[in-house]
Amino acid sequence: MVLKNKILLHACCAVCLGYSAEKLKELGCDFVVFFFNPNIFPNAEYERRKQELITFCEKKNYELIIEEEDFNNWRNFIEGYEKEPEKGKRCNLCFEYRLKRAAQKAQKLGIDKITTTLSISPHKISKNIFEAGKKVCENIPVDFLEIDFKKENGFLKTNKIAQEYGLYRQQYCGCEFSIRQN
Repeated sequence: MVLKNKILLHACCAVCLGYSAEKLKELGCDFVVFFFNPNIFPNAEYERRKQELITFCEKKNYELIIEEEDFNNWRNFIEGYEKEPEKGKRCNLCFEYRLKRAAQKAQKLGIDKITTTLSISPHKISKNIFEAGKKVCENIPVDFLEIDFKKENGFLKTNKIAQEYGLYRQQYCGCEFSIRQN
């Protein structure tokens, strides 16, 4: 059975989820939040972001699926691109890695669409995120929805939501290489 009006929403953190979820609801979409982010480093930061997302989803009554994976699998996938700058090839591979898992999970759940909160960040190039999403969906029978959540002041709105809920706001993208660049 395919759940035609449901979207699997990949979320990187609670802050980015805030406005993205509201925008999907405004568009009349039903969604399931999907946390799959083996790139987040160190493990204490990963756990903090995961727990913050769990707490926020509970407060908002959002359905949440968490998929854990060994950090080393992600690390092996981006091997050779460690010295790439932010917004470079490493980031594009990271998008692809996480969105592929989202597409696989959606297919398994019978959900025919995915999107991601990653596009809300002004530190990410939405075009690259969309290309990664479309690429993974060429081989997995789900559609990638190109929603640029940073439009209409999305980043400002999501930060206001984060303030309202007292959400932890991280200072870097998540991977060990983005720490070094801050």
